[in-house]
Amino acid sequence: MARPIVRGTAAWKYFGDFRDALLAEQVLVLQVAHPVVAAGVRDHSDYTADPWTRLMRTVASLSIYVYGGTAGARVEAARLRALHRTFTGVADGRRYSALDPAAYAWVHATLVKAPVDAQRFFGQPLSTSELSEYYAQMRGIGLVLGIRERDLPRDWADFERYYDAMVAGFGANSTIETLFETIRTAPKPVRFLPDSWWRRLQRGQMLLVRATLPPSLRETLGLQWTDADQRRFERFAACVRIACTPIPAWVRTAPMRWVGKLNVWLRAHPKVYRALVRHDGPGAQPRP
Repeated sequence: MARPIVRGTAAWKYFGDFRDALLAEQVLVLQVAHPVVAAGVRDHSDYTADPWTRLMRTVASLSIYVYGGTAGARVEAARLRALHRTFTGVADGRRYSALDPAAYAWVHATLVKAPVDAQRFFGQPLSTSELSEYYAQMRGIGLVLGIRERDLPRDWADFERYYDAMVAGFGANSTIETLFETIRTAPKPVRFLPDSWWRRLQRGQMLLVRATLPPSLRETLGLQWTDADQRRFERFAACVRIACTPIPAWVRTAPMRWVGKLNVWLRAHPKVYRALVRHDGPGAQPRP
């Protein structure tokens, strides 16, 4: 039985660490490397037209699972499953569903792995005991999300074997190419950001994708990686590590925790939510 996710536990400390955001694009690439996820994103996602709104909705939804309490997580999980039930189509001559058990479990797996990788690259790697607690807590969230127990590895060692085997089976697809193009060409999130700064940030985003993807997948996708790239990434990672590691966990997780609590409150007050953002919630379909 996993410990509840409360202040000081592993999932509480690491899932919402602001350094996790450095792996946001890497997570998306890994998700759409799965052919079913790729087809669903291709046919049903609007992220290429409005990537920043999509990102905010995704962050709002994720924050609820860990920081919104069990009741909030269950409500959000039910909403997501109802939404994704409508995401069906045909890919390579076969019908697919966004709720395909293996694909649904894989999306969760990428979100489980990213905070661990973020600490490995930009902080202090989790200890064996922290990994055990973290994975048990995130496995519990997977069950709340409706992932079948048999699709959730039993412990962290099993999870790593599952994760590596999944990555080894992936190849290039058109959705990944579209995602790369979106990263390279996305408009500025705010107008006052100078164009030259934004171009540098875009190049930096692609460097982070190439640096943090599993090397085997990076090679499969034909992404160049040089010794100069490695040195550049190591310098950046060291700066982040030095600047952020001394910051207490309650500060590093504060933005995600606040977003989670706010979204639980907004779920309980839908009229207020619609008045503020003119939408029914992160990822929701427009009302008739």
